[in-house]
Amino acid sequence: MKRKEFESELRKLQLELVRLQTWVKETGARVIVVFEGRDTAGKGGVISRITQRVSPRIFRHVALPAPTEREKSQLYIQRYVAHFPAAGEIVLFDRSWYNRAGVERVMGFCGEDEYQRFIRLAPSVERELVRNGIILLKYFLDVSQEEQQRRFADRIDDPIKHWKLSPMDTESVRRWWDYTAAYQEMLRDTDTPECPWYIVPADNKRRARLNLIAHMLSMIPYKKIKLDLPKVPKPQAKPKGIAEGLPANHVVPQLY
Repeated sequence: MKRKEFESELRKLQLELVRLQTWVKETGARVIVVFEGRDTAGKGGVISRITQRVSPRIFRHVALPAPTEREKSQLYIQRYVAHFPAAGEIVLFDRSWYNRAGVERVMGFCGEDEYQRFIRLAPSVERELVRNGIILLKYFLDVSQEEQQRRFADRIDDPIKHWKLSPMDTESVRRWWDYTAAYQEMLRDTDTPECPWYIVPADNKRRARLNLIAHMLSMIPYKKIKLDLPKVPKPQAKPKGIAEGLPANHVVPQLY
């Protein structure tokens, strides 16, 4: 897909996201969108396109770091619950409570008993969220082994992307099949009629972003809200004794 075509289609979807935002604010709807997937699959990229033209007060991007010692002593899902939406909010989880079924399980950060407890609990918690009126969508961005290796190599070669690299991420390349088995089991055990998983083929980033956003919009029953837009007022006349411009001893150099 050419960039010009991508940008044109993205703009149409972003207009709909603005309309969704207005509807959510007007109706007090609560929405949670979970973004899971392999490293380099493009979770952050699609979230950035979703939030590009909307208010951060309505669309909240949540990407939690590793748990603190205090958080490790809490109920596992407790630190995620703290970020759940209030009325008129959409929360985008860039990785979620499903960390336990992926990286924590594969890398040995949780025991088998802890994992089994989580896998029994997650569907019931999600059903309760839906019964309480929250719209919950779960996406898994699926990237091929070859494409993942290519994207990691690109990150290594591009200094702008070095911040995305970590030993934990690169280990996922070596342990591809361990992660495959873990994700297969996770999807089987937590795909429910109330809260299904939606797989997003993500080798083509542009198409994946458009497809995911279009699907997300189709799954939320928003309506276009008529806005009472203000008119640009006539500015007041310049009072006597006030000079044009602002006094400044330090001005940013005009390099561009």
